[in-house]
Amino acid sequence: MILFIASMLIAASVAGVFTDTVGQLSSAIDDQGMQVSEDVRTDVEIISDSGAGGIYNAATDVVTLHVKNTGSETLAPEGQAINAFVDGRFVPPGNVTVTLVTEGDTWRPGGVVRVELSGQDLTGDVRVQLVVNGDEEVFEFRT
Repeated sequence: MILFIASMLIAASVAGVFTDTVGQLSSAIDDQGMQVSEDVRTDVEIISDSGAGGIYNAATDVVTLHVKNTGSETLAPEGQAINAFVDGRFVPPGNVTVTLVTEGDTWRPGGVVRVELSGQDLTGDVRVQLVVNGDEEVFEFRT
């Protein structure tokens, strides 16, 4: 009888641990699924003309790009939402300014923003990489 009661107590404690672990695993999978869904629905395109002269202003050291939201996810038009690299160097969020070109206060699908990267002393061939919610776009131009 004592062995039976002991085995029941052990079985109950093991079941409690498994239930808690399965609950945590399920929550983690749900969170990961939401993140992957946002990444899949995010798509942006740099629509600036690389042959145009208005990309880089040498007097102010500012790179200006126009970026279109071609995905189905509404994005935040903020410098912190965009990771930028110029010739492989990270541009700090304080040097990234995002301004909506289209109407509204959010960057909706089909909307366009102007991204200005300040503090860029550039010459020759330049490569800019923008990363928004995991979507990477590369733009190359010549100063």
